[in-house]
Amino acid sequence: MSQKSKKQEAEQELTIEESFEYLDEVLEQLEDEELPLEDSFALYERGMKVLRSCSEKIDTVEKKVKLLNAEGGVEDFDV
Repeated sequence: MSQKSKKQEAEQELTIEESFEYLDEVLEQLEDEELPLEDSFALYERGMKVLRSCSEKIDTVEKKVKLLNAEGGVEDFDV
């Protein structure tokens, strides 16, 4: 497996909380004025991939949320 594929797979396995921590780190690095432009673009690209993955995970969690119906039972939350 290539280095790039391993990195992408690792980014996919992050929890939502880990994704937010990773994105905070990326943001801090991007704020560094000494960071070369090419490195900034690479960080931005990786950050966007993690953000998309995190968004998909949040969507999945939202779909699993349960709603109480009028009789007090639970139903799957349908979007």
